[in-house]
Amino acid sequence: MGVTVRSDQDLLAAVADGDRGALRELHDRHVVWVSARLRRRCADRDVVDEAVQDTFVAVWKGAGRWDGRGEPAAWIWGIAIRRLIGVLRTRGRWSRAEAAAEATESEIMVTAEDQVLVGVEHGDLAGALRDLSPELRAVVQATVLDGLTSREAGHLLGIPPGTVKTRMMRARIQLRGALA
Repeated sequence: MGVTVRSDQDLLAAVADGDRGALRELHDRHVVWVSARLRRRCADRDVVDEAVQDTFVAVWKGAGRWDGRGEPAAWIWGIAIRRLIGVLRTRGRWSRAEAAAEATESEIMVTAEDQVLVGVEHGDLAGALRDLSPELRAVVQATVLDGLTSREAGHLLGIPPGTVKTRMMRARIQLRGALA
């Protein structure tokens, strides 16, 4: 007998219905790439581990809010990057003085990148990003914030690479207008 592989959409629906096995399957399917992409944004393994754990807790609690548009992987990534920013913001409040006393040059550079990520969540750019359609925002997040190529972003979002490029072009035009 062949093994039936459930789609991410089916798994999210099952998670929304309280199926812990579906959450485990979704976690096993996505945890490696979520962790790898978050590590590209933050070198602190503890912060990344906490953000990954928070991501899948949020998936468990919020699976019923997924509206069925777009790819579940993109929805999970959106949660993951917001969780990373939240962990950085929270830890920054308690460890800023301690980190400054012990920081090496490379840690200071990571901290600066982390602060930029937090800045993306607030201020003029955050407002301009929120005003983009979900399709354009997903492309910006995948290519700019996550650093994916058009091909990788297309795979993640379930669209052709050419569509990624077109949407990115439209997003740039809208962002320039909003930030001008």
